[in-house]
Amino acid sequence: MAWRIDEAVTHGEIDNTVEGRTTGRIWLAGRADPLELSLDGDCWRDLAGTRLLFTNPSPRENAEATRLETRQHGVIGDMTASRKSKIPMVNEDELQRLYENREKIPFEWRNTLCLEWFSEVNGRVVIESAAYRMQISGHEWEMDEDAEEAQKLANLNAMRDFMAQVIRRREPTADEDDIGGELDEFAWEERLKESDRLTDAYQEVLEKYMEDQDSERKEAFVMGWDGLLDALAERDEAPSGPADEHAELFQPEDGDYDDDSGDFEDDESPRFGEDEEEPDHPLQIRAQELAMRVMDVVEREARPGSPAYHLVSNLLQVSGKLAGALNGRGSGYEPETGYVLAVLKRCLNWLNEAVGACQELMAAEEDPDQLAALAHIRSSAFEIRDGITELRRELKS
Repeated sequence: MAWRIDEAVTHGEIDNTVEGRTTGRIWLAGRADPLELSLDGDCWRDLAGTRLLFTNPSPRENAEATRLETRQHGVIGDMTASRKSKIPMVNEDELQRLYENREKIPFEWRNTLCLEWFSEVNGRVVIESAAYRMQISGHEWEMDEDAEEAQKLANLNAMRDFMAQVIRRREPTADEDDIGGELDEFAWEERLKESDRLTDAYQEVLEKYMEDQDSERKEAFVMGWDGLLDALAERDEAPSGPADEHAELFQPEDGDYDDDSGDFEDDESPRFGEDEEEPDHPLQIRAQELAMRVMDVVEREARPGSPAYHLVSNLLQVSGKLAGALNGRGSGYEPETGYVLAVLKRCLNWLNEAVGACQELMAAEEDPDQLAALAHIRSSAFEIRDGITELRRELKS
């Protein structure tokens, strides 16, 4: 994943006075020779055409930073001195105390120096700090808004290419394509490894884009979730919601859905056990009901690797993981907040995969009733996804 070396930096310089080319030198604590940057591309408008000098007032040695190659050749990422970030207004000890007591943490918005590049040898390298002292020269050339947008798009594509290398998605094998075929332990191990790589990649993508106004689309694009991109576009084009186009074709039978919430009701599957002190978490209930509903809508013998298979398996993952992280608190078990946040992050990943699979099914579907059912499923997945995002915000605050 990314090399984050901001604490090890002592001082450095970035030079983008030649259009289309960015160079620089960065000195690190505990390392005699500086990193030498030679990158294709330009900084954002605030630094484009300038020479930036920066100093870290409190550098610390970092063993990871000493392993970087001296010559950093590659492609530029986002380089700017004006990215807005929320910075805690307390020291680390007070921050930890407030977090443990679930008290409000005071923040302020500050300009943050962000230096990102993609090295041919080391991959993604990031320096990000609001504490550096900076000096910026005058502009040797000026970048207009269109050129900046083109550079940001190139940076987005560079991030997507890097994430594709990290995730290393595999193609289903011949054995996995056999209908009804069971996977051996080695095949399952490969799937679990890919799942872990997806989770790690998505965590890095979330950290980069979480405060961006267009975070959903950028996250989907960088992760390679083209089906989710299409679904987001359709959702925004339909002001009343993505399922409204076919709403008249899909009307639930009496007792199937609650009139107010639209949630699936199943009298044979109680919302919580008779002996439990607390009901199951509403998000888990909705995820389980959605997974059960999907198994009634899509083909039951979907082959591994097919969109229907991915839709069902990802929604079952969400339901199961939410049950483990959110249910049963009345029994005395209280999972750590960090664990719950990590599980919720994985569930966002699986929901995005599920939405992409649903989009594929809708693109190939001709029957209007089946199309309406899939649209309703996609809409429900978006609602659960929004609920998980909101719960993560609450836990973090």
